[in-house]
Amino acid sequence: MSSDEPGTPPDPPRDEVIAERRAKLDRWRARGVDPYPVGVEVTDALADVRAAWDDKLEPEEASGQDVAVAGRMVLRRGHGKLVFVVLREGDAELQLMCQPQTLGQGGMAILDELDLGDWVAATGEVVRTRRGELSVHARSLTLIGKSLRPMPDKWHGLRDVETRYRQRWVDLTVNADARRVLRVRAATIRALRAELEERGYLEVETPLLHPVPGGALARPFVTHHNALGVDLYLRIAKELYLKRLVAGGLPRVYEIGRVFRNEGLSTRHNPEFTMLESYEAHADYHDVMDLTQALIQRAAREAAGGTDLIYDERPVDLGGDWPRRRLLDLVRAATGRADVAYDADLDELRALCATHGVRTEEGWGPGKLVLELYEKLVEGELWDPTFVIDYPVEVSPLARRHRSDPHTTERFEIIVTGRELGNAFSELTDPDEQRARFEEQARAKAAGDADAMSVDADYLAAMEFGMPPMGGLGIGVDRLVMLLAGVTSIRDVILFPTLRP
Repeated sequence: MSSDEPGTPPDPPRDEVIAERRAKLDRWRARGVDPYPVGVEVTDALADVRAAWDDKLEPEEASGQDVAVAGRMVLRRGHGKLVFVVLREGDAELQLMCQPQTLGQGGMAILDELDLGDWVAATGEVVRTRRGELSVHARSLTLIGKSLRPMPDKWHGLRDVETRYRQRWVDLTVNADARRVLRVRAATIRALRAELEERGYLEVETPLLHPVPGGALARPFVTHHNALGVDLYLRIAKELYLKRLVAGGLPRVYEIGRVFRNEGLSTRHNPEFTMLESYEAHADYHDVMDLTQALIQRAAREAAGGTDLIYDERPVDLGGDWPRRRLLDLVRAATGRADVAYDADLDELRALCATHGVRTEEGWGPGKLVLELYEKLVEGELWDPTFVIDYPVEVSPLARRHRSDPHTTERFEIIVTGRELGNAFSELTDPDEQRARFEEQARAKAAGDADAMSVDADYLAAMEFGMPPMGGLGIGVDRLVMLLAGVTSIRDVILFPTLRP
């Protein structure tokens, strides 16, 4: 680390700094002081002191109110008979004014042994300094957590992206924006949960370990249960267990939690991520579109302050009613070919894909080819929220066949800023058709499609018990937080993302 400030000598090497701090640690212990005590009495959070006194004292006025506060020491200035220290707790900062006449020589000696990054407790009177800074006129200082590693250089901060993600505790200490994103995430989840609770949904928890991976087209992580002697799979979706609950008589259920997919890393993908899934008896995908819009708009109001956002330097409007456009119509418009259809000649569809640089594979049917055209030509261009509806049956193994078009399902994805935020459909509740779809998926898996589903006999038994019509929804919480926080990498919204070794 080094400083660019004119006249400032370069910082000592990191190893020397750590060695010096360890020497101070030894001195603390030699004096009988525990640098890592069990606890400390704190009567006031730094934010509460600021809220109570920020607008109530004139310069050089004392409050007559004593407080006991604590925080990480992030700044120190002054020498000799007047030293100012800044403590930080969360996003709140508060200054300590340290003088021998109040702190005593012993307290000043303690101050001399403190380093930036140390956790410190202090007691004293709330005052305002001559320059107008709200402060605590310290009467005592206590070391409550010795820092052995230096904080990032104050001029450069923590700019290395890899370091930010690998050492999130440092990132949160020095980057206010990292703390802001964390608050946006928490507010987003609160808003989603509140909207569903108000609509009468019951929050439930379903297994993380599944005997059969299902609920999505994805490759699972595999683990082994020693006692049972069986392989289990980290869940790739919650869907099949939540729908079992609807079959059991719970009309509205939801779960917010982690799912796991054995896929690559990118700015949009992390192998473990958070999904909201909800299921409602007697609903169809039109009802779920209404619910999706309400959930995202509420989250925007409560986590981002409104529905007019800026994302990646472009405005995005989440307000109003969102358009609903058929996937096939979007592909026809993008290709300029009104004859694109799910019963079109396969060779003609493959030729159209080749014209637009879309890769194809042997065995793909017309539905898959049309979907690939959509994903290459259309999805990334949909900026403001759009419900893309009526996906082909071939790529929608859990969705109900469309009531008026046998080639499609009553499925939609919500697309915002060119990426999918959610996937939903009128659920397939016919056990015989579901079995046929599962068997088709199993044949694809046997042919080499690692993302295809397996036959889940237990889920089929639940369907045969009898399922009401229902609408289901899955929202990628991390991508929603990215949108509302205005960040373009999923690693910014997951506190401890998966990283390459």
